[in-house]
Amino acid sequence: MPATILANCAIVDGTQNARRDGHYVLIEEGIIREVADRPLAAASADTIDLRGRTLMPGLIDAHVHVLAVDVAIPRIAELPMTLVTLRAARILAGMLRRGFTTVRDAGGADGGLAEGVAEGLVPGPRLFPSGQALSQTGGHGDARPRTRSVEACACCDYGAVIARIADGVAECRRAARDELRKGATQLKIMASGGVASPYDPIANLQYSNEEMRAIVEEAESWHTYVLAHAYTPVAIRRAVDNGVRSIEHANLIDRETAEHLAASGGFAVPTLVTFDALNRFGRDVGFPDASLKKLEDVRAAGLAALDILAAAGVPIGYGTDLLGPLHKYQTREFVIRREAMTAFDIIRSATTVNAALLNREGELGIVAPGARADLIALAGDPLADISLLDGDGSHLAMVMKDGAFYKRPE
Repeated sequence: MPATILANCAIVDGTQNARRDGHYVLIEEGIIREVADRPLAAASADTIDLRGRTLMPGLIDAHVHVLAVDVAIPRIAELPMTLVTLRAARILAGMLRRGFTTVRDAGGADGGLAEGVAEGLVPGPRLFPSGQALSQTGGHGDARPRTRSVEACACCDYGAVIARIADGVAECRRAARDELRKGATQLKIMASGGVASPYDPIANLQYSNEEMRAIVEEAESWHTYVLAHAYTPVAIRRAVDNGVRSIEHANLIDRETAEHLAASGGFAVPTLVTFDALNRFGRDVGFPDASLKKLEDVRAAGLAALDILAAAGVPIGYGTDLLGPLHKYQTREFVIRREAMTAFDIIRSATTVNAALLNREGELGIVAPGARADLIALAGDPLADISLLDGDGSHLAMVMKDGAFYKRPE
């Protein structure tokens, strides 16, 4: 791969609350080698004048479901996995087009899909898969209709696309080990009721302390961590007390619980855009009525949760959790958050905070020597107008991942 010099650009990343004009970036073998405020030269380098555009790190979304090709999760089980995978490839390509060069899948994707992207079989962001999320019987990941018997083995039963069912410490250990064996880079558990699942109330507590601790121990044995779907203070505290590192959604969190999460060194990944999109378009795209009735319980509390988390000092990641045709609203999370966060803090969420969450500090989410050359460019200053990062990628003049152009500036 020939060297590339990105000339005459202004840098914005999550390290400084400023737009740094007049910079030059040298890229070799997919790595940023030098960043300078003066012209750079390299033998046989391809020099591209960005004409004063803003250069940013590739964005990171820490809560996606690339196999969620339908808003109604149980319907996905009725599709051949070959078709689901091909539709997931289209979802991945859309994420890259929007400037997301790295994503953490929070249930569904396995190591094989991540390898396919890494090999260039399909265009898409770097994928950190959680495998199938782990759910108890009757939990947020149990997609079986109530008329279906639970006597048979549930781990591979109906609806096992996004999640699998594991009950009891022994089953939880086995399921955790199996997902890690299949390439999960972290594990996901369902620790409370949810919106997309029709039968479990939001306030439902899921998994016992012993089951959660067993899953966390298995993750730690692989030098990785557990993320947990959890809304309420009680569910969040139980997860944190049992070693969970990343709390997903957290809409109903209170001050004391947020302070407890901060003291543990944990992260929160709110996903406000999915509730916004489902509220606006869910009925039109076939989101179940039972789930729509539960939606308002958590949607209205989302912005207040951001205030509570920030006041407690919890690192706030960027997540979206979109389903089916709603994936196109992935960048709308930026503008929803501006009612409760500064533009700089929102950018930090999608860059440096998420890089730390993925244990990839210094490698992802920054424009600095030694980092991967995952970069986007756009006209204007996103610190002054965060909506420049919205628009389904329409404002982006350049998208680069590992030094390769997926959209080349004109």
